[in-house]
Amino acid sequence: MSDFRSKLSGVFVPMVTPFRNDEILYAGIRQNVEKWNATGLRGYFVLGTNGEYKSLSVTERFRVLDTVVRSSASDKIIMAGCGAESTRETLDLVREAAYRGASMASILMPSFFAKSINEDVMVRFIVEVADHAPIPVVLYNNPAVAAGVTITYNVLRRVKDHPNVMGIKDSSKDTYKENLKACSEKFFVLAGSANYFLDLLENGGTGGVLSLANVFPDACVHLYRAFMEGKKEEAKRLNETLVTLNKAVSGTFGVAGVKAAMDLAGYIGGVPRRPLLELTEDQKESLRNTLKDLGFLK
Repeated sequence: MSDFRSKLSGVFVPMVTPFRNDEILYAGIRQNVEKWNATGLRGYFVLGTNGEYKSLSVTERFRVLDTVVRSSASDKIIMAGCGAESTRETLDLVREAAYRGASMASILMPSFFAKSINEDVMVRFIVEVADHAPIPVVLYNNPAVAAGVTITYNVLRRVKDHPNVMGIKDSSKDTYKENLKACSEKFFVLAGSANYFLDLLENGGTGGVLSLANVFPDACVHLYRAFMEGKKEEAKRLNETLVTLNKAVSGTFGVAGVKAAMDLAGYIGGVPRRPLLELTEDQKESLRNTLKDLGFLK
């Protein structure tokens, strides 16, 4: 197994940023990371969608990253979200993330001028960032939060051989299957959802960045290990449970649901930053009952 493959194999947790009264709970981040350090998670994806990075100031983002770096076990890979609207600011963020200890940078495509972000623009953006980034770059495909801007295989085939473009986290059920054609010994595809994590592994992917890992990291890792050990029936059974669980948590309630489930499971989830709403008491009770019915809460 190449060093690159070992770094982008397994389960990453796309960490939430817990808030109370709109303030970041840095102590809660530390507590979560210290608990996750004892699991089989491969690493931490900081400042992504689940981390509500768009709701953080740049100063706050790097304080969150600092907290994770200081709290992380030495065997965990730290991937920092560094997406911005300009190539220049993206590079500034990547360089700062590297300086502060991130192992690799994740970049979401610019999307404010979505109508102008065609394949040529994306390719130039990716190549220029990768050319100058001091750490490897992992692309982040999530059209749902990028005004529909989508990284397709036509983009990947033009950038996948760049020595500093390491892979892609694909959070689109519509593109991950075709994007798996880009897999190689130097380019790796990770699932951005538990809903198709097993299917992606079965078709050449190497891992997943799963919101459910915020709440149930051991179950997510168990699925990955069962697959890697050839325990197909065990992996299939566990996958069915995790897909149902994922739909009940983030599929139904989004980031607020992930955070509420974390609180129920003994982590520090907190609430979203305004203007997003936390779950109502009725929604929390519904979520609690679902987790109990699935055997994930007593």
